[in-house]
Amino acid sequence: MSVSLPLVVLLAVFACFAVRFLGVRLWVVAALVLFGFLLSETVFAPLLQNVAELGVSVVNDR
Repeated sequence: MSVSLPLVVLLAVFACFAVRFLGVRLWVVAALVLFGFLLSETVFAPLLQNVAELGVSVVNDR
């Protein structure tokens, strides 16, 4: 059985967990989200996409 879950939803759940249980402040999560959007417009975007796809393929192969 295969379950499809968008990476954004998984990261949102992790962010909620981090804010609630790990004591991470909400502004830190917001700053990281903003940094991610800014980073996606740079020359590093293809590299980040390849790394994310590699991570997903590793998880799917287990």
